[in-house]
Amino acid sequence: MLRLEKLVKRYRTGDLALTGIDLEVPGGQVMALIGPSGAGKSTLIRCVNRLVEPTSGRVFLGDTEITGLSKGQLRLARRRMGMIFQEYALVERLTVMENVLSGRLGYTGFWRSYFRKFPQRDINEAFRLLERVSLDHMADKRADELSGGQRQRVGIARALIQEPELLLVDEPTASLDPKTSRQIMRLICELCEERELAAIINIHDVLLAEMFAERIVGLQAGTIVYDGPPDRLGPDVLTTIYGEEDWTATIDKVDEDELTEEELRERERLMSRAS
Repeated sequence: MLRLEKLVKRYRTGDLALTGIDLEVPGGQVMALIGPSGAGKSTLIRCVNRLVEPTSGRVFLGDTEITGLSKGQLRLARRRMGMIFQEYALVERLTVMENVLSGRLGYTGFWRSYFRKFPQRDINEAFRLLERVSLDHMADKRADELSGGQRQRVGIARALIQEPELLLVDEPTASLDPKTSRQIMRLICELCEERELAAIINIHDVLLAEMFAERIVGLQAGTIVYDGPPDRLGPDVLTTIYGEEDWTATIDKVDEDELTEEELRERERLMSRAS
């Protein structure tokens, strides 16, 4: 379980990105983090694994206080937190397989990783994950030959090969078309369920959050203004999060969208689980 206590982030400019966040995410739960640009969503995710150092407050993963760790201890703790980036963060000149195996660098000695001599167990697991994300036929392709959706699938496999307890997902669909976005969100949710992984997904697309997340947290100016299931995300709540707007079309579109039967069943299952 992830737990945040009074988490504050103030930048050197004086800007207050997080105002004192209290939040718990139990194991196996997929939580969507929504809010306008500048609300503090990416900052919150990056404070969890200390890519951004919090100004004050505490972060716990299970019984480990992440905010109390030394640099050496933090490197070990980050094994437990897989990160999926908006811009994929792949090494373009390396193959798909090599990029996935880079997720094991925290477990492999320097010389083994330098010469790309990974244990056979890691190689077998990388092939298995590539098959799971439907990229096993592209293991030897360079990353710069892939489409955006394929790159994101590589990023997902790379995060999962760490064998994490928590996934931190930063705008996974921002550069993808609507169909690919739904496929990526569905894949992330399926993998979290299969592995009983907790996940925080920072996402701008309210419709995708409603379709796939079982819990939604809304941020406004670094403060949580909504925390609940997707079916309670009505016009008043959206106005609180984003400001005045006619939200009718946005809310109705979830039902009118051309979802597959599988997507409709998944949405119904998640909504019943969250209620």
